[in-house]
Amino acid sequence: MFLGISPDVGAFNQDGTACNIIFKDNPLEDFVELPATCKELKYSNILCGIIRGALEAVSMRVDAQIVGDVLQGDERTEIKVELKQMIEDEAGEDYHED
Repeated sequence: MFLGISPDVGAFNQDGTACNIIFKDNPLEDFVELPATCKELKYSNILCGIIRGALEAVSMRVDAQIVGDVLQGDERTEIKVELKQMIEDEAGEDYHED
């Protein structure tokens, strides 16, 4: 991954449309300490947007959400990713190869 880490993927559902991405080390959290007034802030939520954007670029619409966060006191950062739909090619006939 571009952050220089290798997350684990597991907890697949029966249909194979959902899984959890587990970050043992998250460089976004290395130098962060949330003040008491911001304890509900999901600091690593940007990773969900990165995952959604990357998968949408390859025609997959997904829902990604933080289910565990080190900054919230969890043992590791964990993101649940669920496939919602495959995006159909919407290019016009002029853009298709022969």
